[in-house]
Amino acid sequence: MKKQILERYDRLADGRVIIDVSASRVEELYEDFDKTAPYHKKDLDEDLALYLTACLREIGNADFVIRFTFDVLPAGESRERVRTSLHKFFMYRRELEMDDLNTMLRTSLLYFVSGMVLLSCSLWAASVWPDRATSPFIGRVVVEGLTIAAWVSLWEAVATFMINWPPRRQRISLNERIADASVMFQGNGVHERPMEFSGTL
Repeated sequence: MKKQILERYDRLADGRVIIDVSASRVEELYEDFDKTAPYHKKDLDEDLALYLTACLREIGNADFVIRFTFDVLPAGESRERVRTSLHKFFMYRRELEMDDLNTMLRTSLLYFVSGMVLLSCSLWAASVWPDRATSPFIGRVVVEGLTIAAWVSLWEAVATFMINWPPRRQRISLNERIADASVMFQGNGVHERPMEFSGTL
């Protein structure tokens, strides 16, 4: 199935998959409300961001290059600024995902610690009223309540980690790969060789 998906994409001579993005002009890559800001300070168009992310999910771990096609090949400064804005935008999204991941880990740890404390209290209460049949009603309620609360909290800790960790790590990886991707431009038959992000304007 993955091979069939990859066959839908063009490739460079070195075998890298080409993710094609077509637009009439550079400004179309950015949100409408921010057309007057310098390119490296703009927000990329959300549809473009979703498209690039979806393409990376499709091609998996294959090496790739992003190719922008315009009616007219942009000037060198504009091309470099597009590279910079692409890098900064997806690195910003990576940082947001990292913050969410850290919050999730703290929440999971809090549930785990709470569960262990409740379990310890449950064991202590069970030692105070060891015989469930003869122990007072309040004792049975405390023991059972603490035990249930402990296992619920521990389960929540494990579930939060197991369910949320993989997709967040995947999104972080996708954002990193797009931020550091090779980018090339073409327009009206004029082609530019793929270039790595240089980090300069």
